[in-house]
Amino acid sequence: MRLIIPTLLCIFYFQTSRSQVKESSFTDAIKNNIKKYNAQTDKEFEKGDIEKGNALFDSLVQNHLVGTHFEDYTFKSVNSRKVKLSKINKPVFIITYASWCLNNKGEIPAINKLALKYEDDIQFIVVFWDIKSDAKKMAHQFSNQIKVCYANESYRNDESVVATLKHSLGFPTSFFLNEELEVVDIKRGGVPIPPRTAFKKALDMNFAVFDERMVSFLNKKDNYQEQQLASTSD
Repeated sequence: MRLIIPTLLCIFYFQTSRSQVKESSFTDAIKNNIKKYNAQTDKEFEKGDIEKGNALFDSLVQNHLVGTHFEDYTFKSVNSRKVKLSKINKPVFIITYASWCLNNKGEIPAINKLALKYEDDIQFIVVFWDIKSDAKKMAHQFSNQIKVCYANESYRNDESVVATLKHSLGFPTSFFLNEELEVVDIKRGGVPIPPRTAFKKALDMNFAVFDERMVSFLNKKDNYQEQQLASTSD
């Protein structure tokens, strides 16, 4: 999967103090920090230091986005049922795509396999930045455990979600939320698959990376909950 990030919307880095108070809202955290990160990461990409530019995205996530409260979005589903995040009542994994962006070989089957493995623990949601007809053409590739949704600038009610999730962070991007819709982690991009890799091997490579992320996500979720309980009992 190619990572689609408009030049002016890349994630950029600036030095921050650990003592800085985080915004409670994910949307506010994006609005208040994206320009500062843009200024620094733009310099790294101009120098050709892609590795550092990507590392700085992780800094944005850990310093400002983790622990913020995700908006209670209501996504439009391709099966005409709306998906409201607060109604799910369990951890959520959201991954964003576009129908015109080619998927990695084996990526969708790997995600289907993950959704089956974790169906009792995590709700999987795929969001296409497309109109309904285009998203629907892709929906049949995903298993029944996955809610396939869409959002697009042409729909008036999608302006907020498109501005916050698509234009600020690019895609593909994966969002890991606990059952209270607090951000546990965010990962950008897919799995690098070398050319001419056999389909079975590509599937296994995708599954291994995403499965590792799921295990990390669940561990971070549990640790975060323990920290919250400890802080309320003090």
